[in-house]
Parts: sequence; structure tokens; C-alpha cells
Amino acid sequence: MSERSEPHNPNPQPPTPSPLFLLAGGGTGGHVIPALAVAKELRRRGYRVVFVGTERGLESRLVPAEGFELKKIEIGGLNRVGIGQKLKTLVRLPIATLGCLTFAGQSSAVFSMGGYVAGPPVLAALLRRIPVVVMEPNAVPGFTNRAIGRFVARALVSFPETANYFPKGRTETTGLPVREEFFQIVPRPRGEVLNVLIT
Repeated sequence: MSERSEPHNPNPQPPTPSPLFLLAGGGTGGHVIPALAVAKELRRRGYRVVFVGTERGLESRLVPAEGFELKKIEIGGLNRVGIGQKLKTLVRLPIATLGCLTFAGQSSAVFSMGGYVAGPPVLAALLRRIPVVVMEPNAVPGFTNRAIGRFVARALVSFPETANYFPKGRTETTGLPVREEFFQIVPRPRGEVLNVLIT
């Protein structure tokens, strides 16, 4: 008995790559940690995720530790900084934006957590006509998210009143993304003393 061989396909089609999502925002844990929670959920659903950040931000340590690729750019702040820093940032902004055009153009959407790091990749996405989704955890959006507010495809906010900073009909109250690890903590048995943590 001879084995049947599969018919030869002279033009095999390469597998379709999973959609790529770009996460922009860094510097502090307030930007990076919620973005990581979203990135892990996207990865769990089979999507590819790439971060954009700086060498000196917290993302340079936390993002690779979670197994995500980090594209590094050189950019500084524009808000609440001296005139020297503002001038340096304004010079670097178009260069950093041009550097982001390629990988922003390969993305299905760009998620912005805000902060100065988000400026160049978001501008690159808007130039490429890639949808920008803002994740704003604060009641009053920061400088970057306010500046791009009218151009976003969707704004995911934590407080209903934050919707006033974005176009009508483009906001959704989702709350702050929380890492899965918090839901895996085993509850402690209640004792006689009630401890309250206030942050």
C-alpha cells in the first residue's frame, strides 16, 4: 500500500500576520503599568504589541521584562519645563515623528496613554491616518491627550466628566486597566482589626 502524498501547491500563501497594536506612553508607572495591562490582554487575544518609549523612562525596564518589544525614541517634555527643554523638544519632535512613521504605519491602531513619549508616535499615526485610541486615567487629561483630543478615534476614560475634553460620541467610560495579577491575590481571612489603606 503506497502512502498518499498531499497535492503540491505551486503558490503557497504566507500566513496572515496578526494585527499589530502600538502602545505609546511612558516615563512614569502611571503611564506604563496600565498600558502593560492592556498589552497583556491584547497578547492573550492573539495580537502583536509593540511599545514606544525612551531610554530613561520606566518603560525601558518594565516593558522588556514582560516580553514586549520596545522601540526607543529621543524626546522630552513641553509642559511645565524650562525654555531650554522646550526648544530642545521642539527640535527633536519632527525627527522623532519621522522615525515613528514606519512602525506606526504598520499598526492597526495606536493606543496613547499620554505623556510626552506619546507625542511622536501619535503624530505619526495621524499622518498615516491610523486610528488613535486614547486611554486617559485622570479626570483632567494631560497635555498630550488634550492636544490630540479632537483627532482621536476613541477615548477610553475613567470618569464620565472627562468626556468633555473629547469629541461627542467618541468616549467610553471603561475605568483604569488593572493587571491580571491583582485578581489572583488570595483574600486574607478577616481578623479582629480592620486595616484601611488610603492612597
